[in-house]
Amino acid sequence: MPAILEVKNLVKKYGDLAAVKGISFEIGQGEIFSLLGPNGAGKTTTISVLSTLFAPTSGDALIGGHSVSEEPMAVRQIIGVVPQELALYDDLTARENLLFWGQMYGMRGRALNSRVDEVLEQIGLADRAKDRLKTYSGGMKRRVNIGAGLLHKPQLLFLDEPTVGIDPQSRRAILDSVKDLNRQGMTVLYTTHYMEEAQELSNRVGIIDHGELIALGTQAELTHQVGENDTLLLHIDESQNAKLLADAARKIPGVLNADVTDHSVTVIAPEAEEIMAPVITAANELGVKIRSVEIQEPNLEAVFLSLTGRALRD
Repeated sequence: MPAILEVKNLVKKYGDLAAVKGISFEIGQGEIFSLLGPNGAGKTTTISVLSTLFAPTSGDALIGGHSVSEEPMAVRQIIGVVPQELALYDDLTARENLLFWGQMYGMRGRALNSRVDEVLEQIGLADRAKDRLKTYSGGMKRRVNIGAGLLHKPQLLFLDEPTVGIDPQSRRAILDSVKDLNRQGMTVLYTTHYMEEAQELSNRVGIIDHGELIALGTQAELTHQVGENDTLLLHIDESQNAKLLADAARKIPGVLNADVTDHSVTVIAPEAEEIMAPVITAANELGVKIRSVEIQEPNLEAVFLSLTGRALRD
Protein backbone atom coordinates (compact mmCIF):
# COMPACT_ATOMS: atom_id res chain seq x y z
CA MET A 1 0.00 0.00 0.00
CA PRO A 2 1.31 3.55 -0.73
CA ALA A 3 2.72 5.48 2.21
CA ILE A 4 0.66 8.44 3.41
CA LEU A 5 3.28 9.30 6.07
CA GLU A 6 7.06 9.06 5.71
CA VAL A 7 9.16 10.01 8.75
CA LYS A 8 12.81 10.57 7.91
CA ASN A 9 15.42 10.71 10.69
CA LEU A 10 13.23 13.03 12.79
CA VAL A 11 14.92 14.83 15.69
CA LYS A 12 13.35 17.19 18.21
CA LYS A 13 15.41 18.86 20.92
CA TYR A 14 14.47 21.24 23.70
CA GLY A 15 17.77 22.88 24.52
CA ASP A 16 20.15 20.06 25.38
CA LEU A 17 17.32 17.55 25.84
CA ALA A 18 16.63 15.31 22.84
CA ALA A 19 12.99 14.22 23.14
CA VAL A 20 13.00 12.46 19.75
CA LYS A 21 16.28 10.99 18.49
CA GLY A 22 16.35 10.41 14.75
CA ILE A 23 13.34 8.15 14.26
CA SER A 24 12.20 6.90 10.85
CA PHE A 25 9.09 4.98 9.83
CA GLU A 26 6.28 4.92 7.26
CA ILE A 27 2.52 4.46 7.52
CA GLY A 28 0.63 2.97 4.60
CA GLN A 29 -2.73 4.27 3.45
CA GLY A 30 -5.56 2.55 5.35
CA GLU A 31 -3.30 1.29 8.14
CA ILE A 32 -3.57 1.59 11.92
CA PHE A 33 -0.04 2.18 13.18
CA SER A 34 0.61 2.36 16.92
CA LEU A 35 3.49 4.07 18.67
CA LEU A 36 3.79 2.06 21.89
CA GLY A 37 5.90 3.22 24.79
CA PRO A 38 5.86 4.36 28.42
CA ASN A 39 5.13 7.90 29.55
CA GLY A 40 7.96 10.20 28.53
CA ALA A 41 9.06 7.99 25.63
CA GLY A 42 8.60 10.74 23.01
CA LYS A 43 5.18 9.79 21.63
CA THR A 44 3.47 13.15 22.18
CA THR A 45 6.50 15.10 20.94
CA THR A 46 6.47 13.02 17.76
CA ILE A 47 2.75 13.75 17.23
CA SER A 48 3.35 17.46 17.92
CA VAL A 49 6.04 17.65 15.22
CA LEU A 50 4.05 15.61 12.69
CA SER A 51 1.00 17.82 13.24
CA THR A 52 3.17 20.94 12.62
CA LEU A 53 2.71 22.27 16.17
CA PHE A 54 6.51 22.16 16.63
CA ALA A 55 9.19 22.38 13.97
CA PRO A 56 11.68 19.51 13.89
CA THR A 57 15.23 20.23 14.99
CA SER A 58 16.43 18.15 12.06
CA GLY A 59 15.06 15.53 9.71
CA ASP A 60 11.63 15.78 8.15
CA ALA A 61 8.33 14.02 7.55
CA LEU A 62 6.18 13.90 4.45
CA ILE A 63 2.39 13.63 4.80
CA GLY A 64 0.58 13.10 1.53
CA GLY A 65 3.82 14.19 -0.13
CA HIS A 66 3.98 17.50 1.79
CA SER A 67 6.83 18.39 4.13
CA VAL A 68 5.88 19.23 7.72
CA SER A 69 8.79 21.71 7.73
CA GLU A 70 8.19 23.46 4.43
CA GLU A 71 4.45 23.01 3.76
CA PRO A 72 2.70 23.05 7.15
CA MET A 73 -0.56 24.53 5.81
CA ALA A 74 -0.87 21.78 3.19
CA VAL A 75 -0.20 19.15 5.88
CA ARG A 76 -2.94 20.59 8.13
CA GLN A 77 -5.50 20.09 5.38
CA ILE A 78 -4.74 16.36 5.34
CA ILE A 79 -4.51 15.50 9.03
CA GLY A 80 -6.88 15.38 11.99
CA VAL A 81 -5.42 15.66 15.49
CA VAL A 82 -6.94 14.38 18.73
CA PRO A 83 -4.63 15.61 21.50
CA GLN A 84 -4.18 13.95 24.87
CA GLU A 85 -5.57 17.07 26.58
CA LEU A 86 -9.23 17.83 25.93
CA ALA A 87 -9.68 20.84 23.60
CA LEU A 88 -13.33 21.43 24.53
CA TYR A 89 -15.56 23.88 26.39
CA ASP A 90 -17.55 22.51 29.34
CA ASP A 91 -20.23 25.22 29.18
CA LEU A 92 -21.07 24.42 25.55
CA THR A 93 -23.07 21.44 24.33
CA ALA A 94 -21.45 18.71 22.27
CA ARG A 95 -23.05 20.13 19.16
CA GLU A 96 -21.87 23.67 19.96
CA ASN A 97 -18.33 22.42 20.55
CA LEU A 98 -18.28 20.68 17.18
CA LEU A 99 -19.79 23.71 15.42
CA PHE A 100 -17.05 25.88 16.95
CA TRP A 101 -14.25 23.57 15.77
CA GLY A 102 -15.87 23.19 12.36
CA GLN A 103 -15.76 26.97 11.97
CA MET A 104 -12.08 26.90 12.94
CA TYR A 105 -11.60 24.58 9.94
CA GLY A 106 -13.37 27.13 7.74
CA MET A 107 -16.62 25.20 7.45
CA ARG A 108 -19.89 27.16 7.31
CA GLY A 109 -23.64 26.94 6.88
CA ARG A 110 -25.56 23.86 5.81
CA ALA A 111 -22.41 21.84 5.06
CA LEU A 112 -21.13 22.39 8.60
CA ASN A 113 -24.44 21.52 10.25
CA SER A 114 -24.77 18.37 8.16
CA ARG A 115 -21.21 17.29 8.94
CA VAL A 116 -21.71 17.88 12.70
CA ASP A 117 -24.79 15.63 12.58
CA GLU A 118 -22.75 12.92 10.80
CA VAL A 119 -19.94 13.11 13.36
CA LEU A 120 -22.33 12.99 16.34
CA GLU A 121 -23.77 9.77 14.90
CA GLN A 122 -20.27 8.47 14.22
CA ILE A 123 -19.14 8.95 17.84
CA GLY A 124 -22.44 7.65 19.25
CA LEU A 125 -23.58 10.87 20.94
CA ALA A 126 -26.42 12.10 18.72
CA ASP A 127 -28.88 11.57 21.58
CA ARG A 128 -26.78 13.75 23.92
CA ALA A 129 -25.91 16.44 21.38
CA LYS A 130 -27.77 19.23 23.23
CA ASP A 131 -26.36 18.44 26.68
CA ARG A 132 -23.56 20.61 28.06
CA LEU A 133 -20.20 18.93 28.26
CA LYS A 134 -19.97 19.45 32.01
CA THR A 135 -22.71 16.81 32.35
CA TYR A 136 -20.63 14.26 30.36
CA SER A 137 -18.41 11.50 31.70
CA GLY A 138 -14.70 11.60 30.93
CA GLY A 139 -15.12 8.94 28.27
CA MET A 140 -17.91 10.84 26.53
CA LYS A 141 -15.78 13.98 26.47
CA ARG A 142 -13.00 11.96 24.87
CA ARG A 143 -15.41 10.89 22.13
CA VAL A 144 -16.36 14.51 21.44
CA ASN A 145 -12.63 15.29 21.31
CA ILE A 146 -12.26 12.62 18.63
CA GLY A 147 -15.27 14.04 16.80
CA ALA A 148 -13.60 17.46 16.60
CA GLY A 149 -10.65 15.87 14.80
CA LEU A 150 -12.95 14.21 12.24
CA LEU A 151 -15.00 17.20 11.10
CA HIS A 152 -12.97 18.10 8.01
CA LYS A 153 -12.70 14.44 6.89
CA PRO A 154 -8.92 14.08 7.27
CA GLN A 155 -6.97 11.42 5.39
CA LEU A 156 -4.75 10.70 8.42
CA LEU A 157 -5.91 10.85 12.04
CA PHE A 158 -3.49 11.30 14.95
CA LEU A 159 -4.83 9.91 18.25
CA ASP A 160 -2.56 10.69 21.20
CA GLU A 161 -3.32 8.46 24.22
CA PRO A 162 -7.11 8.83 23.73
CA THR A 163 -8.10 6.42 26.54
CA VAL A 164 -5.99 7.77 29.42
CA GLY A 165 -7.94 8.19 32.64
CA ILE A 166 -11.31 6.83 31.51
CA ASP A 167 -13.47 3.90 32.62
CA PRO A 168 -13.34 0.48 30.87
CA GLN A 169 -16.73 0.94 29.17
CA SER A 170 -15.66 4.26 27.62
CA ARG A 171 -12.33 2.75 26.59
CA ARG A 172 -14.20 -0.04 24.82
CA ALA A 173 -16.37 2.50 22.97
CA ILE A 174 -13.31 4.46 21.81
CA LEU A 175 -11.43 1.38 20.61
CA ASP A 176 -14.51 0.24 18.69
CA SER A 177 -14.82 3.74 17.16
CA VAL A 178 -11.19 3.64 15.99
CA LYS A 179 -11.76 0.27 14.33
CA ASP A 180 -14.97 1.54 12.67
CA LEU A 181 -13.15 4.61 11.33
CA ASN A 182 -10.42 2.39 9.91
CA ARG A 183 -13.00 0.14 8.23
CA GLN A 184 -14.36 3.28 6.56
CA GLY A 185 -10.89 3.99 5.11
CA MET A 186 -9.31 6.22 7.74
CA THR A 187 -5.55 5.90 8.31
CA VAL A 188 -4.66 6.17 12.00
CA LEU A 189 -1.51 6.92 13.98
CA TYR A 190 -2.33 5.84 17.54
CA THR A 191 -0.09 6.42 20.55
CA THR A 192 -0.51 4.43 23.75
CA HIS A 193 1.30 2.87 26.70
CA TYR A 194 -1.34 0.13 26.92
CA MET A 195 0.00 -3.05 25.32
CA GLU A 196 -3.48 -4.56 24.94
CA GLU A 197 -4.69 -1.56 22.89
CA ALA A 198 -1.77 -1.76 20.48
CA GLN A 199 -2.31 -5.53 20.13
CA GLU A 200 -6.01 -5.15 19.39
CA LEU A 201 -5.87 -2.24 16.98
CA SER A 202 -2.63 -2.25 15.06
CA ASN A 203 -1.53 -3.51 11.69
CA ARG A 204 1.99 -2.59 12.74
CA VAL A 205 3.60 -1.29 15.93
CA GLY A 206 6.58 0.94 16.56
CA ILE A 207 8.05 0.55 20.06
CA ILE A 208 9.52 3.84 21.28
CA ASP A 209 11.57 4.50 24.41
CA HIS A 210 13.69 7.49 25.47
CA GLY A 211 13.01 9.11 22.09
CA GLU A 212 14.31 6.17 20.05
CA LEU A 213 12.35 3.76 17.88
CA ILE A 214 13.77 0.48 19.19
CA ALA A 215 11.59 -1.97 17.22
CA LEU A 216 9.11 -1.85 14.36
CA GLY A 217 6.89 -4.42 12.68
CA THR A 218 3.77 -6.52 12.88
CA GLN A 219 3.06 -8.20 16.22
CA ALA A 220 4.23 -11.53 14.80
CA GLU A 221 7.48 -9.97 13.59
CA LEU A 222 8.14 -8.29 16.94
CA THR A 223 7.50 -11.38 19.04
CA HIS A 224 9.69 -13.42 16.68
CA GLN A 225 12.43 -10.82 17.05
CA VAL A 226 12.80 -11.58 20.76
CA GLY A 227 12.44 -15.32 20.43
CA GLU A 228 8.71 -15.72 21.12
CA ASN A 229 9.21 -15.98 24.87
CA ASP A 230 6.42 -16.67 27.35
CA THR A 231 5.37 -14.40 30.18
CA LEU A 232 4.67 -15.71 33.68
CA LEU A 233 2.51 -13.17 35.51
CA LEU A 234 2.42 -13.46 39.31
CA HIS A 235 -0.32 -11.39 40.97
CA ILE A 236 0.51 -10.48 44.57
CA ASP A 237 -1.05 -8.33 47.27
CA GLU A 238 -0.04 -4.67 47.43
CA SER A 239 1.51 -5.25 50.86
CA GLN A 240 3.93 -7.90 49.53
CA ASN A 241 7.51 -7.17 48.45
CA ALA A 242 7.25 -7.60 44.69
CA LYS A 243 10.74 -6.25 44.01
CA LEU A 244 12.28 -8.88 46.30
CA LEU A 245 10.55 -11.63 44.33
CA ALA A 246 11.56 -10.14 40.97
CA ASP A 247 15.20 -9.96 42.10
CA ALA A 248 15.08 -13.63 43.17
CA ALA A 249 13.37 -14.72 39.93
CA ARG A 250 16.13 -13.21 37.79
CA LYS A 251 18.62 -15.63 39.38
CA ILE A 252 16.62 -18.73 38.41
CA PRO A 253 18.07 -20.68 35.42
CA GLY A 254 15.93 -20.16 32.31
CA VAL A 255 14.59 -16.75 33.39
CA LEU A 256 15.50 -14.04 30.88
CA ASN A 257 14.12 -11.12 32.85
CA ALA A 258 11.76 -10.23 35.68
CA ASP A 259 10.22 -6.94 36.67
CA VAL A 260 7.43 -5.38 38.72
CA THR A 261 4.33 -3.72 37.29
CA ASP A 262 0.91 -2.99 38.84
CA HIS A 263 1.43 -5.18 41.95
CA SER A 264 2.48 -8.09 39.77
CA VAL A 265 5.79 -9.71 38.97
CA THR A 266 6.33 -10.31 35.26
CA VAL A 267 8.81 -13.07 34.45
CA ILE A 268 10.03 -13.67 30.88
CA ALA A 269 11.26 -17.14 29.87
CA PRO A 270 11.28 -19.36 26.75
CA GLU A 271 8.95 -21.82 28.53
CA ALA A 272 6.93 -20.36 31.41
CA GLU A 273 5.80 -23.76 32.69
CA GLU A 274 9.39 -24.86 33.24
CA ILE A 275 10.24 -21.96 35.55
CA MET A 276 6.88 -21.72 37.35
CA ALA A 277 7.74 -24.17 40.15
CA PRO A 278 11.12 -22.62 41.06
CA VAL A 279 9.62 -19.11 41.00
CA ILE A 280 6.80 -20.15 43.34
CA THR A 281 9.33 -21.90 45.58
CA ALA A 282 11.37 -18.69 45.72
CA ALA A 283 8.24 -16.75 46.67
CA ASN A 284 7.47 -19.19 49.49
CA GLU A 285 11.03 -18.96 50.81
CA LEU A 286 10.81 -15.16 50.80
CA GLY A 287 7.38 -15.16 52.44
CA VAL A 288 5.76 -13.44 49.43
CA LYS A 289 2.15 -14.58 49.03
CA ILE A 290 1.00 -15.09 45.43
CA ARG A 291 -2.73 -14.54 44.80
CA SER A 292 -2.79 -16.03 41.31
CA VAL A 293 -0.53 -17.11 38.46
CA GLU A 294 -1.11 -16.52 34.76
CA ILE A 295 0.84 -17.68 31.71
CA GLN A 296 0.69 -15.39 28.70
CA GLU A 297 1.84 -16.27 25.23
CA PRO A 298 4.27 -13.88 23.48
CA ASN A 299 2.93 -10.32 23.53
CA LEU A 300 4.14 -6.75 23.14
CA GLU A 301 4.68 -6.31 26.88
CA ALA A 302 7.20 -9.17 26.73
CA VAL A 303 8.83 -7.64 23.67
CA PHE A 304 9.28 -4.30 25.42
CA LEU A 305 10.62 -5.93 28.58
CA SER A 306 13.05 -8.06 26.60
CA LEU A 307 14.35 -5.10 24.58
CA THR A 308 14.62 -2.55 27.40
CA GLY A 309 14.93 -4.61 30.58
CA ARG A 310 12.00 -2.80 32.20
CA ALA A 311 8.22 -2.93 32.26
CA LEU A 312 6.20 -0.98 29.69
CA ARG A 313 4.36 1.10 32.29
CA ASP A 314 7.30 2.03 34.51
